[in-house]
Amino acid sequence: MNPPKACIYTRAGDAGTTSFLGGERVSKDDLRIEVYGTFDELNSVLGVVRGLLGAGFLFQAVEQIQHDLFTVCAELATASEEIATTPHVLPLHVRRLEQWIDGLEEQLPKQTSFILPGGSSAGSFLHVARAVCRRAERCLVHLSKTQKISPEVLQYVNRLSDLLFIMARFANKDYKEQAPEYQKDSSA
Repeated sequence: MNPPKACIYTRAGDAGTTSFLGGERVSKDDLRIEVYGTFDELNSVLGVVRGLLGAGFLFQAVEQIQHDLFTVCAELATASEEIATTPHVLPLHVRRLEQWIDGLEEQLPKQTSFILPGGSSAGSFLHVARAVCRRAERCLVHLSKTQKISPEVLQYVNRLSDLLFIMARFANKDYKEQAPEYQKDSSA
């Protein structure tokens, strides 16, 4: 006999609550849910980026980041008594991002001014991802005032926004219309 078909709706959240991995139910406006939702939004934007990229380093790196973001959320959604069985963000995750930043930055011209977000479709969406990542980081820092957050998670998210900026510049490196540099309005 075939197993029963899984159903996307459970009706368990109809009253405005949801549950964590361990089963604890909380309001959908709980700060932890806001944090997860923002990371989910970031992961979705990165899915768009991946769809715009051809095969190559950026495609593979973005896919790895998407996996890492599931690890970030799993760690944040796990109660301390269940932490031993949950994947964790480790120092090696942070070092990997730093190595990617260094490797990409070596291939770019020195940045001498602010740039306006834009350029190619992939580059533009990488700028959107960077902005969403920074919002996720602000939410995470807010959450860290009431819940213990591992230093590696905070470091990872901080490096990730830097990496996404460098990736956007790299994606635009050979684009015919580079992201323009910021020009101070001389009439102001």
